[in-house]
Amino acid sequence: MSKDKGYITPSVPQGMIELLPKEQILFNKMMDTIKNTYELFGFIPLDTPVMEKAEVLLAKSGGDTEKQVYRFYKGDNELALRFDLTVPLARFVAQHHGELTFPFRRYHIGKVYRGERPQKGRFREFYQCDIDIIGNEALSIINDAEIPSIIYKTFKALGFESFTIHINNRKILNGIFECLNICNKVEVMRIVDKIDKIGQEAIKECLEEIGVDREAINILLDIITFKGSNTEIIDNIEKSGLRNPTLEEGIFELKEVINYIGSFEVPKENYVVDLKIARGLDYYTGTVYETILNDYPSIGSVCSGGRYDNLAQNYTDKKLPGVGISIGLSRLFYQLTTGNIINTDGPATPTKLLIIPMNDSMDYAMGIATKMRNAQIATEIYLNDGKIGKKMSYADKTGIPYVIVIGENEKNTGRFSLKNMLTGIQTDTDADGIISVIKSGLEE
Repeated sequence: MSKDKGYITPSVPQGMIELLPKEQILFNKMMDTIKNTYELFGFIPLDTPVMEKAEVLLAKSGGDTEKQVYRFYKGDNELALRFDLTVPLARFVAQHHGELTFPFRRYHIGKVYRGERPQKGRFREFYQCDIDIIGNEALSIINDAEIPSIIYKTFKALGFESFTIHINNRKILNGIFECLNICNKVEVMRIVDKIDKIGQEAIKECLEEIGVDREAINILLDIITFKGSNTEIIDNIEKSGLRNPTLEEGIFELKEVINYIGSFEVPKENYVVDLKIARGLDYYTGTVYETILNDYPSIGSVCSGGRYDNLAQNYTDKKLPGVGISIGLSRLFYQLTTGNIINTDGPATPTKLLIIPMNDSMDYAMGIATKMRNAQIATEIYLNDGKIGKKMSYADKTGIPYVIVIGENEKNTGRFSLKNMLTGIQTDTDADGIISVIKSGLEE
């Protein structure tokens, strides 16, 4: 609070992200691109409440997750803010099972909340962009192969060329663990998932600390770090001599996924079998994915997810297997902008045409603005007093690309001088010509 005037210092809570107009417009374009791509693949929009009943949201949580959940009481009701979009989906599908058509393909773009320690690129309030395909009792493995094609299409639409989708199957890892008599599967999985971040030697130390046999560690690391083509990596598992039903099922599923990804016409350079990918969350049971921008590997995974056997087991006795992915849009946007990977030096408004009325031409200017808007051109009328220089400066500062000034002459003749604010070129034209020029400019 200011000591002089008693004003409260304006600020947002720690860990929240707030964008200026130029940034928000770019953020919204990225969000729209993701939404449009999801819909291109037939996914249905869903928007669940930000608040859920605490008993519903926390049905299977524990440990760090439960500590990070925002919980509060309103009267006798204990509520919680959603920490991801998957648990609300599970509740929704269980609650509306009889009203939905399966497979249920939904996308959800919305804010989630986690009370974790704020740090660079991690927030307490952030957007996630999720898709999931939910089956009723069964779900074909071909759905697992379609997911990479959606990731590919999405990141191409966002303007990225060089990225790799890393693919594994949790059954392969679990099968290897069983063959090597490795217990604490979930803990080992979480350690293995850090191998690219901390290196093999650190992984060995971590595994030894939780009691994994050194010989088992060496066999495990030899298999999961083997380098080669997708086929060679899978063949190397089979040549290891390890055998059990879980491992064989995982190998079969991974082969199927890789085969069908090719049928979805995802270029081979954009996906790879990576047996190091584990995904730390314990509800993944089959295929898992992580997507890396090849030119910016330090950002980490920009899109991840996987297959789970039973989405809603805490809410219903019906078996609802699914597969899905999530893009952490807020974190991705932050990393791309702070790293100058994408340019935020764009317009601070969606307006394409500014109309500046002079003298008694306000009514006429409003009619022209309506004609422009009917032609789907975002149009703004400068309604405040001021010198013409101030009004032109407004267009320049906000990035409005075109301006017309309407006075008595324009009102009488129906002709206008359309100024391109970027080039300075002025075009003498009528209202239909304005529409044509602006639309042609927007298409370039």
